[in-house]
Amino acid sequence: MNENKININWYPGHMYKTKKQIIEDLKLIDVVVELLDARIPISSHNPDINDIIKNKKKIIVLNKCDLSEEIENKKWIEEYSKNNIQAVLVDSNTGKGINDAISKIQYVMKEDLKMHATKGKIGRSIRVMILGIPNVGKSSFINRLTKKTSAKVGNKPGVTKQKQWVRLGSSIELLDTPGVLWPKLDNENVALNLAFTGSIKDDILEKTELAYELLERLVNSYRTNIIERYKIENIECDDIVNLMETIGKKRGAIVSGGKIDLEKVSNIILDDFRSGKLGRITLEKVGEIE
Repeated sequence: MNENKININWYPGHMYKTKKQIIEDLKLIDVVVELLDARIPISSHNPDINDIIKNKKKIIVLNKCDLSEEIENKKWIEEYSKNNIQAVLVDSNTGKGINDAISKIQYVMKEDLKMHATKGKIGRSIRVMILGIPNVGKSSFINRLTKKTSAKVGNKPGVTKQKQWVRLGSSIELLDTPGVLWPKLDNENVALNLAFTGSIKDDILEKTELAYELLERLVNSYRTNIIERYKIENIECDDIVNLMETIGKKRGAIVSGGKIDLEKVSNIILDDFRSGKLGRITLEKVGEIE
């Protein structure tokens, strides 16, 4: 099933305009908060961001940390720390780590605020921009920060349509912007990771191919998760199609004539991964990425 190279090229026109707007808005900003998906910290990082923000202060928020392995989360935080990058773990659904994110924002601005104070500029708000590719949970993150649904939240990539300022107490002002995805995905592994997690719309590529690729990877790295979730005793690494059919039988994904509905099976596998029903899974681990 995976003989032909998967080709994913998704760059909606509005994202070009968004990038230009971000560059303009950065003139107003003190700190950039880049949201990444804790399951794929490398793939969910937009390679344009560092060039765009230049010398602006930045913190990394590894969102959805409840879906990634706890031990791997700690390793990523240590890795960022070794590279002098401020990073925190956040689960926007429960609010875990939100206070840590606020503390980091205040920490990176500590010296600047002292300097402002010496010049008589006391009580100035810290102006923050939230950046991230589609579906990393920016709106949910902002909602948690402000403790209200002030930004629209949805499950589809790119749901946040317009930028808006959101005040957080008296010390921080947040600028929400639509997520930005780079124009060409030359690295197939990155493209697949984004598709697995839903940052690329599901209608961009074949569902069964995507589920096949994900299942193949999970069998190699998270076999126990597959066995426990689908109650399967024996898994052959070289027969993923048969494994998909077995899962289909277990889950009743059968059409007339007793055939397995592979599209339905694919939806089950992808949904189980994205929702965490397959357990906590990290697809990109420290030391395994070139």
